[in-house]
Amino acid sequence: MGKTGRILTASSPRCEIILFLGQPTELKALVRTSRIAVFDEAQTIQDIGAILKAFIDTYPETQIIATGSSSFDLANKINEPLTGRAFEFTLHPLSLSEIRNAIPDFSLSSLYELLRLGSYPAVVAEKDVRTKEDLLKNLATNYLYKDVYTYESIKNPRIFESLIKLLAFQIGSLVSVNELAQSLGISRATVEKYLRLLEQSYIIKIVRPFSRNQRNEIKKAFKVYFLDVGVRNAVIGDVSALPERADRGFIFENFFAAERLKTLSLETFSPPLMFWRTRSGDEVDFVEAQGDSMRAYECKWSDTDGARFAAFSRMYPQAKTIFVSPENLLAS
Repeated sequence: MGKTGRILTASSPRCEIILFLGQPTELKALVRTSRIAVFDEAQTIQDIGAILKAFIDTYPETQIIATGSSSFDLANKINEPLTGRAFEFTLHPLSLSEIRNAIPDFSLSSLYELLRLGSYPAVVAEKDVRTKEDLLKNLATNYLYKDVYTYESIKNPRIFESLIKLLAFQIGSLVSVNELAQSLGISRATVEKYLRLLEQSYIIKIVRPFSRNQRNEIKKAFKVYFLDVGVRNAVIGDVSALPERADRGFIFENFFAAERLKTLSLETFSPPLMFWRTRSGDEVDFVEAQGDSMRAYECKWSDTDGARFAAFSRMYPQAKTIFVSPENLLAS
């Protein structure tokens, strides 16, 4: 007998069921003639990978969509049994283009609201500002970490959450595993494990340095960005309005990083999002390089801040350089 799970079919309303899915015929009786069946939080269903494999092999005319918020556990239970039978998609928070398509009168103030509260669908769809903030707080404190706590051995949740807060204060800056370990009083190996779990659960993204083995380039450091800036702001307990905030430039840089990751995830063979920095302090916020094609992005809060591409362009004259601010992001 499997655990309690949820199945949605194209012809029936949402319903809670007890799954008896040992045989494909038993699942077929639930799906009936529907061409599409969706399992939400599929990682909570016992032996889900083997169950879906048997069903797909027996009834290939029915398309199965398995979703789950716990990426690492869902992957462990599904990927191996379904090798060659499944396609994997990552559902990010809403992209700027999706939101603008849904809101015809989207403006600079609307963008500031995204930079403040983020792009999760429930938050974006809510009209009441106080309710938006409550939804975000619940998302950041109760929902995002629950899978890590459920499926991984976190001996000290307070240390884990303290690490998240330290990372939230360091967006856009070089991150040192040794410094994090010292600040938290834990081992380097534990910090690395927690970073891996945070990335696997789509809370953060680790961005590595770009280098073509040019002299003076940093090659080993990394930066951390949150996949949703609203979550980052909630983690540090500051969802105050833009553009008066002192950290507005870092928030915008994080927002743009998340937007690029959403765009790149749509490409079959996409370049990694990276940053560039030299030991002498020259830097470019983001670099995307694939073969001879190269794009470099510099994020600034205003057009008057100026962009710093001179050193990078000397080393990589073939690269297309792009300056990004809130105003020209909306104009693009």
